[in-house]
Amino acid sequence: MTQVSESAQPRIYQAPMEGVIDHHVRALLSAIGGVDICVTEFVRVTHTRLPRRVFLRLCPELDQDAATPSGTPVRLQLLGGNPESMAVNAVRAVAAGARAIDLNFGCPAKTVNNSDGGACLLQSPHRVEAIVGAVRRAVPAQIPVTAKIRLGFNDRSAYLDNARAAENGGASELAVHARSKVDGYRPPAYWEYIGDIRQQLSIPVVANGDIWTLEEFRRCREVTGCDAFMFGRSLLARPDIALQVKAFCAGEQYTPMSWHRVAALLWDYYCITKNEYPAKYLGNRIKQWLAYLKLAYPEAQVFFEEIKRHREAQPIEAAFARTLELGAAA
Repeated sequence: MTQVSESAQPRIYQAPMEGVIDHHVRALLSAIGGVDICVTEFVRVTHTRLPRRVFLRLCPELDQDAATPSGTPVRLQLLGGNPESMAVNAVRAVAAGARAIDLNFGCPAKTVNNSDGGACLLQSPHRVEAIVGAVRRAVPAQIPVTAKIRLGFNDRSAYLDNARAAENGGASELAVHARSKVDGYRPPAYWEYIGDIRQQLSIPVVANGDIWTLEEFRRCREVTGCDAFMFGRSLLARPDIALQVKAFCAGEQYTPMSWHRVAALLWDYYCITKNEYPAKYLGNRIKQWLAYLKLAYPEAQVFFEEIKRHREAQPIEAAFARTLELGAAA
């Protein structure tokens, strides 16, 4: 176990979550504060030279110097199993405006793994090294090439082989989700493996997995010795967890967001996305976010029950009005 300074300010990363954290959510979360780096959903790379519009669809921030409206840098994530294609498309992504390239070796989805992408590549560490190396050689030296791995595919035995493969390929930083593909998202997260990786590698290591609360952050930091942490589901459950962590590390008092502030955040998200999806899906994104929020806010479960069967604007917006009015009166 590595001792770290209580006052050291950690770097906080927003984890990529396909179909969940899009550019709208990145904008809202980064505006709250505390998040230092955002990472996009993955751009799927096959044997095609992708046009600029594909990168822009998942990362509109490319037109804003690859940063959210509040100025948080955004890394463009690529996923694929062919080194040459990954390299070619990384170059095209940089030409489209990317300021950093992140490589996905962690996605556990069956459809992705069956298509030679994500965590399945961890079965062959030499392939991880080849992909990282091809991208690193292809893009300009000033463009960071980072990677995210899990601890393995069928088990966790090759965790160090894959970590070293990413470093040997030239990755400037490595995020590690502390589970194998087979582990899925089931507790616990095996933080001790991240600690070993951090001690063995010379590049920065970012700890990821089951950091839901300040107490879990404290324990993860003690076990891993890391000074950088990636929050995904927990950032959706507690949108200000990054601010909570930084206040804690600075020894400052901080009052977490109230349900009323969170409900106002959801309302903003609803208004922003209302016209972006077919009417039959109205409210689906809000319901999806509520599934995470109810882990930290009991009121989120109540609100979900109120709107879960509705797909029309009137009842959803009426429920928001009641919730926001109650919060304002409290």
